[in-house]
Amino acid sequence: MNSFDAGIIGGGLAGLTFSIQLAKAGHSVVLFETHTYPFHKVCGEYISMESWPFLQRLGVPLDDLHLPRINQFRISSPKGSLFSTKLKPGGFGISRYTLDHLLAGIAREAGVMVLDGTKVDSVSWTGSSHEISAGNKTYSVKIAAGTYGKRSNLDRNLNRDFFLNPKPALSEWMGIKYHVNSDIAENQIELHNFEDGYCGISRVDLGRTCMCYLVRSKKLKEAGGDVNVLEEAVLMRNPFLRDYFYKYPSLYESPKAISQINFQKKSAIENHILMAGDAAGLIPPLSGNGMSMAMNASAMLAPLASDFLTGKLDRENLEQSYATQWEQKFSSRIRSGRLIQSWFGNPVLTEVLIGSANVIPGLAKGLISLTHGKEF
Repeated sequence: MNSFDAGIIGGGLAGLTFSIQLAKAGHSVVLFETHTYPFHKVCGEYISMESWPFLQRLGVPLDDLHLPRINQFRISSPKGSLFSTKLKPGGFGISRYTLDHLLAGIAREAGVMVLDGTKVDSVSWTGSSHEISAGNKTYSVKIAAGTYGKRSNLDRNLNRDFFLNPKPALSEWMGIKYHVNSDIAENQIELHNFEDGYCGISRVDLGRTCMCYLVRSKKLKEAGGDVNVLEEAVLMRNPFLRDYFYKYPSLYESPKAISQINFQKKSAIENHILMAGDAAGLIPPLSGNGMSMAMNASAMLAPLASDFLTGKLDRENLEQSYATQWEQKFSSRIRSGRLIQSWFGNPVLTEVLIGSANVIPGLAKGLISLTHGKEF
């Protein structure tokens, strides 16, 4: 049996950054990722500036990548009413294809055993450690972390409530992402509403633009399961989106898609597995800050995990400390994200919201502050 201090299930931002921190602290780490790096993910690809210092500390050469720095925000209603404002503290654009690949390389250099292209079949608790079954092998780990994203068969195996008892209003969503060539200003992020959904558009690295939208699954069913019909019949009723879909050709043969997105409350601890990122709680991707939250959670968890592995904390205190800190740091941001999402995609509410923001500029500033955190 292969033995490690930590086993991390999922190689997204939370998993990769957590693995790097533990490895640099001298711990043995194995990380499992189903896909093979580099690969694309459905993601808004806007990251708030709160994450910039953290990524630099890990060794990501952000300054050398000449990334778009985003400090302007535009939002429209389904009918095309528009509101614009400065975005503070703002953010930057980088594709997950680029960022995850860079982090995977840094993790390997730090000594992490990165097993990409490897699916985890099961995780079992022995009473003092976990055994992870993956790729016809078994790995014994003192700490198991679940960083596998929005949804996994492991959620079913763990009998997680959001998976077994989905609430339609919070669970029946899907996401679609394109990379396109566009002439959108490099410092601008746009959010365009349509009935039962919204589309974020902003520049990323290598001159590309990310167009990623979230829509209720029922809309695709009404379109006969055809994404092109959905976009023509629903999204393009918004005049901005109609213009963009006609003007900006996709760089993919087909869009990247993910279904069954669930915004229900989740637990940060399941069967002694430490959850981080979307596996611990999914914030509506209004501006990409789920990515910052995932990395922030890893920064919060890493010193606690290291203290446990060096005997300074027992398991009970590790789990209690992490669950408490996670709740204190992120629960209000998730609640705020759910509230704002309940407004977006509603033709009447978005029209009222945009009209109010044009009259009361402080309203937009307050909403933006609810979804952005402090540097970590």
